[in-house]
Amino acid sequence: MKIAQEEIFGPVLTVIRYSSVDEAIKMANDTIYGLAAGVWTKDVNKAYKAARELQAGVVWINDWHMLRNDAPFGGYKQSGIGREMGKHSLDAYTQLKHVHTSMVPEIEHKSWYGLLFSETDEG
Repeated sequence: MKIAQEEIFGPVLTVIRYSSVDEAIKMANDTIYGLAAGVWTKDVNKAYKAARELQAGVVWINDWHMLRNDAPFGGYKQSGIGREMGKHSLDAYTQLKHVHTSMVPEIEHKSWYGLLFSETDEG
């Protein structure tokens, strides 16, 4: 259905029948876009299943267009150009690097095959 596969910039509400949550998720993901999705249900398990499986940058559950200023906003697939807002918005402008230096070689490191564990890590 064309209306469910192309970006629409306007006040449009589509209602499409589905037989199962899996079918609804499959239909929602059948597009090259993935900016946002909305799930309306009283069943919290179905809501979070849909949120995990929907290919969208934002999933609203029983709400719409609410954004937190510290949460990333941006789409999947061909929607958007990265993440806006929150600490993730800086990812496009930064290059991460891990540098490990051992200045005191006689200290025994708690490690497993070269993976170091901090004092707060368990295992």
